[in-house]
Amino acid sequence: MTELLKITIGIDPNVFDVLGLQVTWHGVFTAVGIVAGVWLAVRVASSLRVGIDLDTAYSIGMIVVACGLVGARALYVIENYGDNSNIDSIIDIFRVNEGGISIWGAMIGGAIGGWAYGLKNKLPSAAGADAAAFGMLLGLAIGRIGDIINGEHFSRASDLPWATYYSNVNSPAFFRDPSHPAVAYELIGDLVILGIVALLWKMQPKPGVVFCSAFILYSIMRFFVSFLRLDSEEPLLGLTTPQLVSVLVLIIGTPLLVFFLKREDPGPYIAPDPASRRQQGTRAERRRRLRGT
Repeated sequence: MTELLKITIGIDPNVFDVLGLQVTWHGVFTAVGIVAGVWLAVRVASSLRVGIDLDTAYSIGMIVVACGLVGARALYVIENYGDNSNIDSIIDIFRVNEGGISIWGAMIGGAIGGWAYGLKNKLPSAAGADAAAFGMLLGLAIGRIGDIINGEHFSRASDLPWATYYSNVNSPAFFRDPSHPAVAYELIGDLVILGIVALLWKMQPKPGVVFCSAFILYSIMRFFVSFLRLDSEEPLLGLTTPQLVSVLVLIIGTPLLVFFLKREDPGPYIAPDPASRRQQGTRAERRRRLRGT
């Protein structure tokens, strides 16, 4: 049965070269995932239920993406520091052109950046984070398509009636034994969690509940799927770095979920009128001029 249900992937992971820069399917679907994720998050954030205006929502989206990229590279560098991957300096965090990112780092970095921006600008951060959760899950699912094509995440040999096998010589998994499609499991898990939080959203929970639920569900899914992955270090208790981060997120996310469930609903957000913003700016400038005199 394993032979009958063995899925052979023979697609070249490299799409084309542009001025010496190699474009891969991983990069293509990562970019598509980011665009689609930002689009969905902005649509939810600019809805009447959240109330963030479209321009502000896109600004938050760009902040989240930028912080996510930094976080993705930072956690990867921390995980691989000093081993055989030629990472030996903290400066490697900024060498994003050399490849190597961490999904957990992207999620945590984006969440921190989005919350910080929202709090600084007095936006409904919890409701905005709920909207971002939709974009995060969609973006993760789309990005995993490129991982499946490339075969760069090694998994254990399959002991089930299905497996993936890579036949293209440019694939990192070329001629490895038929293995579990662990990344495909993650893709399916992302879509299932996206469906769950969509149903939860329809129940109109308090702000922050959808965001925490998405992180908690992803943590549980990632923890168990990581047992099938072979591409991460095991720094503590025989657990890989993604598993340890999953545990940490569960420890932080569970009481945070309880907090949002018990917190008084702040009510709908009413965006400041642009005219009042200009008037406030004019008053502030007038006060600064008076202090200067």
